This record gives sequence, structure tokens and C-alpha cells, in this order.
Amino acid sequence: MTTKTLSQLGLTAARDVAITGVALDSRVVEAGFLFAAFAGAHVHGASFIQYALRQGAAAVLTDPEGAEIAKEELAASDAVLIIADEPRQTFARATSLWFGAQPETMVAVTGTNGKTSVATFVRMIWEEMGKPAVNLGTTGVEGHWTAPLAHTTPDPITLHAALAEATQNGVTYAAMEASSHGLDQHRLDGCHIKVAGFTNFTQDHLDYHETFEAYFAAKMGLFERVLVEDGTAVINIDDAMGPRVKQLCVARDLKVITVGKAEDADLRILDHRLDATGQTLRIAWQGKARTLRLNVMGQFQAENALVAAGMVIAAAGAADEVFDSLAHLETVRGRMELAATRQNGAAVFVDYAHTPDAVRSAIASLRGHIIGKLVAVIGAGGDRDSTKRPLMGAAAAATADVVIVTDDNPRSEDPAAIRAAVMEGCPDAINVADRAEAILRAVDMLEEGDALLIAGKGHETGQIIGADVLPFDDVEQASISVAALDGMM
Repeated sequence: MTTKTLSQLGLTAARDVAITGVALDSRVVEAGFLFAAFAGAHVHGASFIQYALRQGAAAVLTDPEGAEIAKEELAASDAVLIIADEPRQTFARATSLWFGAQPETMVAVTGTNGKTSVATFVRMIWEEMGKPAVNLGTTGVEGHWTAPLAHTTPDPITLHAALAEATQNGVTYAAMEASSHGLDQHRLDGCHIKVAGFTNFTQDHLDYHETFEAYFAAKMGLFERVLVEDGTAVINIDDAMGPRVKQLCVARDLKVITVGKAEDADLRILDHRLDATGQTLRIAWQGKARTLRLNVMGQFQAENALVAAGMVIAAAGAADEVFDSLAHLETVRGRMELAATRQNGAAVFVDYAHTPDAVRSAIASLRGHIIGKLVAVIGAGGDRDSTKRPLMGAAAAATADVVIVTDDNPRSEDPAAIRAAVMEGCPDAINVADRAEAILRAVDMLEEGDALLIAGKGHETGQIIGADVLPFDDVEQASISVAALDGMM
């Protein structure tokens, strides 16, 4: 059995006891474990300290409020109490020391949109350069070693267990997605992040953060707290918040690489041409211009690819080798993914766009690749930021020729009410409750030269209705619809 003392985990306590495991769930606590109890959205984890103690916890980490909640149970126990003002951060760092191993080169990217694409592109570039690499995030752990993940940025135990196992399997390079929830809850603290990337900042997750400033502050935790002192920030300077991110990084004396069309961008986009199968870029880096080919769709993916390139360069990658590798990038699952093509040549794409800006960007980017009309299927998730729903509808109406509003993970909310909120922004849209029917009807509209964008669910393979997760895959449904309409079934 592996044991480490509290001091070996960076924890100061009245007694330096041996620890046999770490836990956030009292039900998995065993004798000798360190149990961490945090304040939650509805209940404080200290309510479960009594159960952890019964299971044999040797130490409890919590905040002053938690210590007060469980003071009677703690007083009657021999367990060591550790009180921290930021127990989540303290636990994340202790968890890092408990598992002890993580890939030698770690980078992380944050932003409202584009995190999965950037992290995946970073991994693809490393692989093209012969490096054993993975990306961790919304689509799980992918690359040299694979594993599922339940959250974009998982809890510290899940995260550091995955990093340690990846290391044991030979992974030396890892690119992570840093979500605002994960940063706000200090889940990445304890990760040795050498390079941090910023994609963009737009409305999302206000159901959790409540204000734009709180949401932005959470994301900036990657640069202010998690990124190592001699690290490098790679920033999309074209985003409205890009200059503010740069200012913050300069104030911390971090190295900075800016990416974008701005004249003073370090990695600058000089020209950009879209075509039916991808795009061609002319860029400038350190005074030298060069032309690049990207076999991925969507102008926003060009920006993501260059942020990824900048991050790999910042992590000691040779620039020429990095730029040469971009021609080998592949479509990221559920991100402007070609799902099916009709016999008349009309294409159907699936994208994870689920914010107003992402919907607008995805549709506008796709339009540059086609010559016909553009149909969009959109929706909004239940139990999430409700203020963005009409904005998503308005974004679709402003950029697509035809909009169909349908259900997208309604969860516990009334699906009809969600659709009605979306349609406030696109009153001329077609309202189709059943997502499969909406996709079929949209595919049926496609003529030669047209394209369809199915937005919202991307890589997801389930539809959350109430408490149930029903099998549903937008890519699969698009293929079924095309096959049915073109007589291939």
C-alpha cells in the first residue's frame, strides 16, 4: 500500500500522520485517507465529514466554515484537522504530490470557444513532430494514451490520476483545456503548466459565474496563478479581451506571443483564402512570410490552429517544423466536422457551437466555403445560462439563410420554453421539437452548392432529457437523413 505523510503532501498540521489515499467522496474513504470537504452550490461538503470519519479517515481538509459545521464529530475523532482559506487549491496541490507524476511538458488553453480544437491541434502537431502526446478535455484523453473524462477540467483526483497514468504509459507532452469552472475551483493548481493559451471571451456560463467580470476573472486564473513564473502566454490579440490578457501577463513579467491579424501580432495572419476543402493562409513569423495549407473548415479554426502553433513554439518547438506540421492537421471531432454529403454535393457539418459568438462565427466561417444557401439547426441547453438563448437565435438569423430551432439537451426544463426563448432572436425560424426530424427537414432543403450546419452538440452521443441520457449523435443522424433522402437505405 502506498503511503505518504501530510508533510510530503505539502500540508502542515498538528501531527504529521501517514496518508493512504485521497478522497472527495466520503463513500470511497478507507482507513488512513485524507478527506477534503468544500463549500458547494447547495450544501457544504463538511456535512459528510462524519461519514468519512466512520470510514477511517486519518485527516480532514476543509475551510473554517466546514470545521465549524463538523466540530463535534471532529472533536470526538483522532483524525487530524487541516483548515485552509482556499481548501480547493490546497487539496489540488496535495493531490498532485500524492500521484507524483505528470508529463514533462504541459500546456493549457482557456477561452469561451476553441479550447478543444486548440488542445487537439497542439497534440496533433506534437505527434507530427514525433512526440508522445495527449490532449485532455471535453473529448476525454486522446492521443498516445486514451481514457474517458466526465468533465472538461475534471476534479484534481481524476485529473492527476490521469496525468500520472499517461506518464506511466510514456506520455511526455500534454495539452489541457482549462475551463472557467475548473479554474475557479482550482482544479488545475498543482499542474506544472509551461505555456498558457487564450482563444476568446464571449458570453457563457453566467448561470455559474453570474457576471462577465467574474467569468473573466476565473479564466485569468490560468495566467495569474497556474502558469509557472517563467512561462509563456500565447494570446489571440484580435479578440476584444486579448489586449487586457496581454496587459495582465506583461504585469506578471511573463513572456508573451500574440496571434492574429493585428499589425503588431507576433504570429500574424497576412492573408486568408477559403475553398471547398479547407483554407490557405499567408502568415508572418519573426520577419519571415510563408504560406500554409489547412485541410480543416472554418476561418475560426485557422485562428485556433495558429494559437496551437504558437503554444508549441513557446514549448520549445522549432518554428519551421511546427508550421510544416499544420498541413497534416485533421478535423477535430464535432468541430466543423463533415458529417455527410448529399448526392447533389451539398454538405452537412456538425459543430459544438453553443454560445452566441460561436454560432455566429461557425455559420459565417462556413459561408466562405460554399456558394449556395446555408441552413442552420440550432438549440440551447436547459439548466444553463438562459440569457444567451435569444442571442443565439439572433446570431443564427443574422448569418444563415434558413434557421431551424430544435431541442438541445433540455435537461429539467420545458423544451418548448427553451425553443421559444431562442426564437425571440429569430422569429422567422422554423420550430421543430424533435431533433432528428429537424435534421431530416434541414437535409431535405439542401440543393447543389448548399450546406447545413448542425450546431450545439458536436461530439456528444447523448441527448439529456430530464434525468435520462438518450442515445443521439448529430453526425450519425445526419448520415441517416442523407441516406434516407438519397435512397441509400
